[in-house]
Amino acid sequence: MTVLPARRLLLVHAHPDDESINNGATMARYAAEGALVTLVTCTLGEEGEVIPPELAHLAPDREDRLGAHRVGELAAAMKELGVTDHRFLGGPGRFRDSGMMGVEQNRRENAFWNTDVDTAAPYLVEIIRENRPQVLVTYDPDGGYGHPDHIQAHRVAMRAAELAADASYRPDLGPAHAIAKIYWNRVPRPVAETAFARLRAEGADFPGIAAIDDVPGVVDDSLITAEIDGGAGHLDRKTAAMRAHVTQIAVDGPFFALSNDLGQPIFTTEYYQLVSGTPGAPAGVRETDLFAGVEGS
Repeated sequence: MTVLPARRLLLVHAHPDDESINNGATMARYAAEGALVTLVTCTLGEEGEVIPPELAHLAPDREDRLGAHRVGELAAAMKELGVTDHRFLGGPGRFRDSGMMGVEQNRRENAFWNTDVDTAAPYLVEIIRENRPQVLVTYDPDGGYGHPDHIQAHRVAMRAAELAADASYRPDLGPAHAIAKIYWNRVPRPVAETAFARLRAEGADFPGIAAIDDVPGVVDDSLITAEIDGGAGHLDRKTAAMRAHVTQIAVDGPFFALSNDLGQPIFTTEYYQLVSGTPGAPAGVRETDLFAGVEGS
């Protein structure tokens, strides 16, 4: 029987690059500390827009080879973060990127958004029962900003956590396992406001600046229950991982832009809201360790 590390973290994301933007410092920290960090990405990001002109031929409306290319980008990003266990839900290409909300791609037969949650969830149940994570990180019910694949990733992650704990559900997928703590990705509004003020003051080599509400997961400060500092080199690894996603992210110092060319700050601290499980810090005090209070971690 495989002996698992004492601490085990599972992250569920929609597309390659989401993990580095949202959780790069967190992943780097726990990987460096010897935890088992497992990333599950639900699609290959086939419908993404391509930033470098020399790679524009990969786009879905041309050669449609962007997904395969992003597999390589994700592998390079994980190398920067020190993460060795990264998988695609159901295997590479099982579910296709659905595009933005309301587009024709949403309705394709194999689009992630067009897949029944209980069809996708068993693939994640098997991973949960195999690696037995104590902590799960994913999006909120809106997917952070309303992207259909992000919303679906939330639904699949939460459903899989429920099913994995049910001993009567699919025993062929392994022994039941209950995840001790589930977090949603968040950004406190005051932190976002300060970071965007710095962006405006310092400038960056982008045509414009994104709106704060375009940043996924921005919420009232009171909802934040945990924060993970990007110190000890973790922020550098996060930035390097973001740079690895060449087709999707342009990095300029402490700022970055997606294909819309609108600058955003790279957050040096990553924030979370505990939505299931027992807090590992007193009321009103933020956790600085996602495993705080987890028995045996």
